[in-house]
Amino acid sequence: MNLLINLLLVIYVLVALLMVLVILMQRPKSEGLGAAFGGAVTENIFGAQTTNVLVKFTAWLAGIFFALTLALSILYAHKNTVDSAFRRELMKAQATPQTSPAPATASQPSPVSSPAATAPSPRSVERGTPNPKR
Repeated sequence: MNLLINLLLVIYVLVALLMVLVILMQRPKSEGLGAAFGGAVTENIFGAQTTNVLVKFTAWLAGIFFALTLALSILYAHKNTVDSAFRRELMKAQATPQTSPAPATASQPSPVSSPAATAPSPRSVERGTPNPKR
């Protein structure tokens, strides 16, 4: 599924870039950005009916763009649903109690030194003597 999503994303970006290029190549009535590419160049390449070709091509690209948008949204929604169902199953497996008894905890403190054992006694602080345990 990830491969399909990534492939559609690549096509999606290419269609978007191509659509931007085609829209900028169109010759508006006021000779806006279309003149920047050389107004007569597109007519020489595509013929006198350039505007009709570019308008039709833009319409096709827009249709493909919206179809890809719909397909990607459906695929992402399906992917998230599958992931959340998998997570629910994992949570159920973790929520079930263990059948083996838990080990008894020792009543003795751990061998790791506690902060109280390393702290200097109040008398040694008053006298200015160093802590003997250090």
